[in-house]
Amino acid sequence: MCGIHAVISPSSCSLPEISPELHQNLVNRGPDYFGQVTRESSDGRWKLRFTSTVLALRGDRVTKQPLHDDSGSGGGNVLCWNGEGWRFMGEVIGEHENDGEVIYRGLKEARSVEEVMGVWRGVEGPFAFVFYCEALQRVFWGRDRLGRRSLMVRRLEGGGVVLGSIGDGEGKWEEVEADGVYSLELGDVVARRHDWVEEGESFVSSIGVFNKALPSPEGETPLTSASPSVRALKDQLVESLKLRVLNIPNPPSSGTGKTRVAVLFSGGLDCTVLARLCHDILEPHQEIDLLNVGFENPRVGARLKKEANGKEVDLYEACPDRITGRKSFAELKNVCPGRVFRFVAVNVPYSKLQAHRQQIISLIHPHNTVMDLSIACALYFAARGQGSVRSESPDPDSEPSPVSYTSPARVLLSGLGADELFGGYSRHAAAFQQDGYTGLVKELLRDVSRLAERNLGRDDRVMAHWGKEVRFPFLDERLVKWAIATPAWEKCDFEREEEKSGVEAAKRVLRLLAMELGMEGVAKEKKRAIQFGSRTAKMESGRDKGTTLLS
Repeated sequence: MCGIHAVISPSSCSLPEISPELHQNLVNRGPDYFGQVTRESSDGRWKLRFTSTVLALRGDRVTKQPLHDDSGSGGGNVLCWNGEGWRFMGEVIGEHENDGEVIYRGLKEARSVEEVMGVWRGVEGPFAFVFYCEALQRVFWGRDRLGRRSLMVRRLEGGGVVLGSIGDGEGKWEEVEADGVYSLELGDVVARRHDWVEEGESFVSSIGVFNKALPSPEGETPLTSASPSVRALKDQLVESLKLRVLNIPNPPSSGTGKTRVAVLFSGGLDCTVLARLCHDILEPHQEIDLLNVGFENPRVGARLKKEANGKEVDLYEACPDRITGRKSFAELKNVCPGRVFRFVAVNVPYSKLQAHRQQIISLIHPHNTVMDLSIACALYFAARGQGSVRSESPDPDSEPSPVSYTSPARVLLSGLGADELFGGYSRHAAAFQQDGYTGLVKELLRDVSRLAERNLGRDDRVMAHWGKEVRFPFLDERLVKWAIATPAWEKCDFEREEEKSGVEAAKRVLRLLAMELGMEGVAKEKKRAIQFGSRTAKMESGRDKGTTLLS
């Protein structure tokens, strides 16, 4: 994860300074390097300043940013890059190469807007960027097709623009849409949008063609563990995970680390399957942290204490995600002997949440609803990775004692995306009940069409604040393309009851994969929203609506 900040301003106006708070927030995102480059337009009418901070996770050294060359009359090209380019022009980027440098080499050869777009269309992976092309006197910026990295924009008086991974509390910030690349020719007032896909291509989320097929009147083969889609999903996930968990370098300031990957771990189906497959991929000595967050919710706590008739209640261990998490953790240890999985209990007292509340509100801006805050709080503290682990006692009759622990992993895995791709929400079942496969297909298409609107920029800002990078294996472009091209009945088989396959219909293809991996308990886990599982929702009042604006 890196931090980006760029200012384009008329020369008649002074460049707005980076405040100490914004500087710190950028450094939090990229603690390994801070760099800044200035430029001037060829006619002298525009000034530009580009700032980057670096979290070094690619290549065998820290690559300084912004990437730039000093060959032009106005100083040359500049690239601020925040992302992970897993593939470029169809080829996997080597483990010793830096993805930003590979992409920048392509950009330096571009001599037209279409050639610049050809470079960006050739990048696979999550990213946000700002690129100044001196030859075209034009600034390009954008986010990947699924909007997995944060980039925001605000306008300055006189036609200027500020772009940033995070805001500075000044002016009106807006999320940059993930519907293409934007560019502004110096001197123009309005930015142009350049589509991700070539004209005439009807792609969903700019990635692939959605399969709208309906089952034949005779019916289709039931979805079982032996179905081709279960094997294909495993192959797709393994390839996605290999890109995301192998060859992660140690932090520049530390020695050899055994723990480089952590999973945002509720104990649910999606995250536990990721943890289980990581066991198959990583070297045996690599340890995996499972970050499980629980909150002291005063409203729920009062009810539980009343029900306990004065007996002591551990509010954290009573959180639904904590209960599920410990159960899935035990199943992982049983199925993967020899692998060190570390269950990190992140307990957040109400007082600590209140102490960080304003910081979280600042990070999620311009999002400002109760639901935004509830979700962000869970992700913020989970990404921090500061909690406790249970220390096993040599005495088998004694209870293990908690020991303070902070996860050193700088790469976090999230299971987000599986529900949209494989029919995991209750609305998918409702659509099938109302209108059969016709209704289900429409609902699935609606969901995957909105993947880029999933507020991933908000989530990026709260988790990157701790110098961590979240990666989404289910949102790999190739996996998404395969999933949307797969017919609905090969993903979520709502036509057949649970008794016939052993698992419920929602996300059945993923549940069957969990069964194949030996995770029977996990395969039968029900879906639960993070804000309810960790109990960040409805802290003070049960009447608050998620859409209520923050005061």
